[in-house]
Amino acid sequence: MDHNTHATNTQQIRASDEGTYDAYVTENGKRYRVPYRIIKRVTFENVDRRELVDIPHAARLQYRLMMMDPIIKATVNFTKAKIIIIFNPVGAENSKEKISLGGIVDTLAKEGVNVSAEAATVEDYDYYKNLYSYAYAPPSIRERVPWGYTREQWDRMKIGREERAAQAERAKQEKFRKFQEGYLEDNPEKARLIDPSYTPKPGTSAIRLFGKKRKDQSKGFWFHGI
Repeated sequence: MDHNTHATNTQQIRASDEGTYDAYVTENGKRYRVPYRIIKRVTFENVDRRELVDIPHAARLQYRLMMMDPIIKATVNFTKAKIIIIFNPVGAENSKEKISLGGIVDTLAKEGVNVSAEAATVEDYDYYKNLYSYAYAPPSIRERVPWGYTREQWDRMKIGREERAAQAERAKQEKFRKFQEGYLEDNPEKARLIDPSYTPKPGTSAIRLFGKKRKDQSKGFWFHGI
């Protein structure tokens, strides 16, 4: 398959998918828009290192692959003589640009790297579970013990630090909430922009703005906007 034929087929399939793809997933009762669902990952092993040339050339090849719209992620590993590409395959249920395995082989051939589609390992790849969700909500965060501490010492210190951080965050939120309530009491016209039914408490007014003295003799706050 030549490159022009592949491009034409890609455009036709992309056009046929328009308007038929539900780009949302539901998680915990909320809907999230994602560009892909099940796509493909292909692995080419035992790539000729002479064709990859060296590590800088492999890195540039990886960059050029990732510049292609149908390729979501690419890894060109010169040391292991391996190329891994996550791509949007022809026939996938989405409206994004697509590419076939043959199209990837042709692209690599034009870059001077000859691989075989028959010898490649192709598998389904769940974009939302394995890439999107993992990037935004990783199962764990790797943490190393700082130099000079044992794991037991660091775990005890971390518990105390996390408790103090949580207390400080609660105090900060409470302080900010009180500020919000006081500001809305002093500015009922602004409060009604948020809640049209807002009624100020008896005895409150807007005299605290622009440096006016409060009842506690502290200065007011110049607030730009709501």
